[in-house]
Amino acid sequence: MNENIFQKEFIADIKGKIRAAQYEALKVVNVKLINLYWEIGKSLSEKQAEGWGKSIVPTLSRELQLEFPGMKGFSTTNLWYMVQFYNDYQGDVNLQPLAGEISWTKHLAILSKCKSSQERQFYILSTRKNGWSRNVLINQIENKAYEHYLLNQTNFEKSLPTTHSNQALLAVKDNYTFAFLNLSAEHSEAELELTLITNIQNFLLEMGNSYTFVGSQYRIQVADRDYWIDLLLFHRELRCLVAIELKIGDFEPEYKGKMEFYLAVLNDTVKLPHENVSIGIIICKSKNRTIVEYSLRNSTLPIGVATYSTSSFLPPKYQNLLPSEQEIADKLQLLFKDQPNSFQY
Repeated sequence: MNENIFQKEFIADIKGKIRAAQYEALKVVNVKLINLYWEIGKSLSEKQAEGWGKSIVPTLSRELQLEFPGMKGFSTTNLWYMVQFYNDYQGDVNLQPLAGEISWTKHLAILSKCKSSQERQFYILSTRKNGWSRNVLINQIENKAYEHYLLNQTNFEKSLPTTHSNQALLAVKDNYTFAFLNLSAEHSEAELELTLITNIQNFLLEMGNSYTFVGSQYRIQVADRDYWIDLLLFHRELRCLVAIELKIGDFEPEYKGKMEFYLAVLNDTVKLPHENVSIGIIICKSKNRTIVEYSLRNSTLPIGVATYSTSSFLPPKYQNLLPSEQEIADKLQLLFKDQPNSFQY
């Protein structure tokens, strides 16, 4: 039995090394391609500054496609994107070092859909950290993941170790979009939970691609009494259980106490020795941010309070709640920590 476990661990370790080597090889190719596109964008931008007309771009596109028929990426549209890529990134001390961190197609999604430097930083770093595909990245942008990250309310910074809390802050949003549920305006907590389970793939995509499903109405037992956690997930990167409580009304302070109870029991009876402490997420229909702040202030267990909506539209009040540019920069520093500057220009 022990020998089989050791063999499985050995094989998993080798597989991990192969995947890491594949990633590094692809990263080298990606950096070289991004370098090429950067140089082309730079050359075209400089010629534009010297007074050359726009006609040089279609001319160059035609010549490159004739000269390199097997290579893609030299369309007129893509050449103009290279110019935009260089112009937008070259003067930005935060964006420029990140240019080689994700693929060109993901840069295109960010360039076309995100306007501010800080928003672009967020999606580049999140894509790199979470391994988002292009489709997942677009889904995250359309669902306003950037705004939700800036607004999230948790006590992770004081209840978790620094390295763990930085990751955990990315794992919890301030608002979850369950537009795929097709629920009526009046629905019960049981209906909400059932439809989330029925649409589990979309639910996990909205939560984030590092979550795996453990169970619904997960039973824990204390002093011969049964208690039920609405949803229990596991976060692979954080290596911890995530308890989720669903509420169809306003957040109430007593929800925090109930979640603390669940987390304490999970940590004592369910969490494995190599796993990190469990995290709780209370998802309500609405919340008063001041009440949440007071509720979480003295809690020593990591809890986040979020809301959910059944529409991808971000209410205007959320835009008004966005922090100042300096506060945004401070939050983004959590993402920049330990990021390698691999792009050469």
